[in-house]
Amino acid sequence: MKQYLLDTNICVFYLKGLFQLADKIEQVGLSNCFISEITLAELKFGAENSQKIESNRLVVQELQNKIQIVPIIGALDLYAKEKARLRKVGTPLDDFDLLIGTTAIANDLIMVTHDTNHFQRLQGIRLEDWTKQA
Repeated sequence: MKQYLLDTNICVFYLKGLFQLADKIEQVGLSNCFISEITLAELKFGAENSQKIESNRLVVQELQNKIQIVPIIGALDLYAKEKARLRKVGTPLDDFDLLIGTTAIANDLIMVTHDTNHFQRLQGIRLEDWTKQA
């Protein structure tokens, strides 16, 4: 059974009701979908930085209550190796994106993101863009 790590942009699109992502998540099964602790942090920041803080906090909390959160600790060695490798070849990634991507790799999850060209720099990552399948 395939399992997926949803990137922050996919979560935002899902919460906004875009790209028929609710249908796709239902199709693959919510139990097969995960988010990184980093994605949760980014979503919480987005709520705090929005015009509708209280309602967006509730939306993020509802998502947090129903989806499994993957800790980043298992990806930290891979994060360090990939960060060093990418820096040496001159194609670094933002730390949060690198943590999310290496979390997918370390946990053998398919990374679902709208930024596939961004994450494809990571060695061993499997990518899907569910916004293009809508």
